[in-house]
Amino acid sequence: MKKIGLLAGVGRLPVECAKAAKAMGIEVYAVGLLPEVDEELRAVATDYADISIGQLQAIIDYLKGNEITEVTMLGKVTKELLFGPNGMPLVMPDMRMLGLVMTLPNREDDTIMLSFVAELAKEGMKALDQTELIRPLMPPAGTITKLEPTEEQLKDMEFGLKMARMIGGIDVGQTAVVKNLAVMALEAIEGTDACIKRGGQLAKGGAVVAKAAKPKQDNRFDVPAVGTKTLESMIEVGAKALVIEAGKTLLVEKEKVVELAEANGITIVAME
Repeated sequence: MKKIGLLAGVGRLPVECAKAAKAMGIEVYAVGLLPEVDEELRAVATDYADISIGQLQAIIDYLKGNEITEVTMLGKVTKELLFGPNGMPLVMPDMRMLGLVMTLPNREDDTIMLSFVAELAKEGMKALDQTELIRPLMPPAGTITKLEPTEEQLKDMEFGLKMARMIGGIDVGQTAVVKNLAVMALEAIEGTDACIKRGGQLAKGGAVVAKAAKPKQDNRFDVPAVGTKTLESMIEVGAKALVIEAGKTLLVEKEKVVELAEANGITIVAME
């Protein structure tokens, strides 16, 4: 039977991936990289181990011990965990992780992830396309909620996607918060939810949130995704529209997301 390794961060994506893999007859050997990893992953994976993101050698040893040659990486692991106030990781690193961090030429997202992928490759493990098992979670173009966007919201959606793609092009973030064709916030190291809250507060209600893939997106890592947490952050600040890049953004727990959106007067559109 085929088997894969799953390096899991926070959110529902690792669980959805594990379920999809098992339905295809694939064994899933999962590593929970953070304490906040979804508890359900332990139940749906073939085997599960809690190993901190900082313990790179232990992660590799677990995967090799289970004869894993293909690995997928899903879920949120925020970059600030690797870079504290003095430039050192906030998580306790082993010597291998410390060596990787100290030799990075810069701290861009792709630089970090490509270095991690290279470490796996040294051990004979290939990083898979994140979407290989969960591509059905990427909606095609169209309005996802029953609530259609207004003309003003459509203009902001197009503008917001443009801004999100621009920051993706320089490997800064994937999310833009806009209102009336003005940028309220752009995502950086703080992550999507903090960006939404910051931009939504500045907009004072009615903000439009845009999420897009990078123009040169590497599907082995950091594929854009939205889920219930995204909607909860939007509701908190009174944002009223969400646009995602059609066919390139993962929509996790779609039914719950749509239910939350429609209950709070939020329109969701997938746009090319």
